[in-house]
Parts: sequence; structure tokens; C-alpha cells
Amino acid sequence: MTGQSHPEQRVIAVPSASPGGLGAPRSGHFGHCDVFTLLTVDGGTVTGVSVVPNLPHEQGGCLSPVNLLASLGTTELIVGGMGARPLAAFVDTGITVYADQTLPTVGEAVEAHLKGDISVMAPDFVCGGGGCH
Repeated sequence: MTGQSHPEQRVIAVPSASPGGLGAPRSGHFGHCDVFTLLTVDGGTVTGVSVVPNLPHEQGGCLSPVNLLASLGTTELIVGGMGARPLAAFVDTGITVYADQTLPTVGEAVEAHLKGDISVMAPDFVCGGGGCH
């Protein structure tokens, strides 16, 4: 669904290539990214940008980044892809996951998301494991 309503202040995470930031290329699969670019958004305007290293990804270890992002106050996540297990974990923690595979940079994805142009990730869009992108 596009055009979702959002709280005034929120934290959006985007899996990114190093060094992260608005101009960084997006990572195709959240669990295998180098870093997460975190954007604080207040009333539709980006008010802060920070970068957090991803935790080591081991088979079945995709819940560690879920817990990391939840501990940092993440409310939304924009991904190119992820598996069913982390998607379910994000839903359980109250983090809304949005999927887009076309926009190449963090800044472009966030801009489209803030306009309501990126849809919530449907369960039938998940990867089968091992990196689908």
C-alpha cells in the first residue's frame, strides 16, 4: 500500500554499501549490507543522518540486525529484499518494511518513500534464503 500515514517523528533505516549516507548505493539484501544508513525524519523532513555497521551475517543469524535496528528506534525499513524470517521479526517488533528494487541510492529511496511511492513489503515478495539479489 502506498500513501501510508506515519507518526511525525520516525527513524528510517536503509541497508547500504560503505560508507553509508544519503549518496550511498543501497544494498540489495538487508542481511548482507555493509552498514545501515539511519535517517531521523520529523514531519516529512530528514533532520538527521547516521550510519551503523551491520552485524556479521551467519546462516540463520538474520535476527541480530533486526534486534539492532529495533534497539536504535527504527520505525521503518526500506529494502531491496529479505527472507521471510526477518520480515516476520520486523513485523513482530513493530517496524514496517517497505520494498523497492529500482532506486539505486539511499537518498533516492528515502525521497520516494517520503512521497508515499514505495509499498509495504508483501510476504509473497520474500527471498528463499542465501541472498536473492
